[in-house]
Amino acid sequence: MSGFDSQIPYWDSAAATKTFTHPLHLPWLGGISKHAAILDYGCGYGRTLKELEQEGFDNLAGVDTSPAMIERARRLHPGMRFTVLDAPPLSPYSDAAFDAAVLFAVLTCIPDEGAQHRLITELNRVLKPGGTLYVSDFLLQDDERNRNRYDQSASRYDNYGVFETDEGAVFRHHPRSWFASLLCEFETLDTRDITVSTMSGHESTGIQILVRKSALASHKPVSSPDEEERPGRF
Repeated sequence: MSGFDSQIPYWDSAAATKTFTHPLHLPWLGGISKHAAILDYGCGYGRTLKELEQEGFDNLAGVDTSPAMIERARRLHPGMRFTVLDAPPLSPYSDAAFDAAVLFAVLTCIPDEGAQHRLITELNRVLKPGGTLYVSDFLLQDDERNRNRYDQSASRYDNYGVFETDEGAVFRHHPRSWFASLLCEFETLDTRDITVSTMSGHESTGIQILVRKSALASHKPVSSPDEEERPGRF
C-alpha cells in the first residue's frame, strides 16, 4: 500500500469526527513575516491554519487529498483558501510560490518511502529559495502495543514501523534517522521531541523538525501521474 490516494475513503469517513493535535511551536515562526505565503500540505480540516491566522498570518493556503476534509475546512474557515489535490503529491502552485510550508502528521499517513520522497520533492519545488519547511510527525514507539503492531505488519509492508488500525487505515512510525535522510537536501535549523495524542487517544512520542531550503537551491521535477504508478493519506 503505497498510493497517495488509496486511503481517501478512510479520511473522507473520518473527516467529521477526527481531531488533530500536533502542536504548533510559535517561536519557530518568529522570523517569518505575517504576510509570508504559507502552505499547509495535508491541512485536514484547517486546524493549524486557523492557529496561524490567529497569530496574524494573512497569506495562507491549505491542500488535502480528502474532499470531505476540505469541505469541513471550508465550512469551519470560510475566509481561507483550501484546495483538493487531484494528482498528489503535485499541487496546483507554481515554483517558488511559498515562503514556508507546514507538514503536520502527513508522513505517518504515507507508508511508502518513495512516495514520501516525492512529496518532499514537491514541497521543495513550491518553496522559495531560503524558504522554511516545518515537519511534525511520529517516531517509533517503545511500548508493547506498538511493537506488536509493527511486528505483525513488517513482513506485509516490508517496513518496520508500519501498522494497520482496526478502522482499516495504514500508518507509519519512523526511526529518528529516517527524517535526516528524507530531508537531506534541506538545512536543519532546529528539532524538538513532543508528546502528542493520537486520533485514538493514546499518547505517543513525536518529533518536530524545522528545515530551510538552500538560498541557491533548484528543484528536481516530479514525474506526472501518467509517467509512473500514482504513488495512504497521500
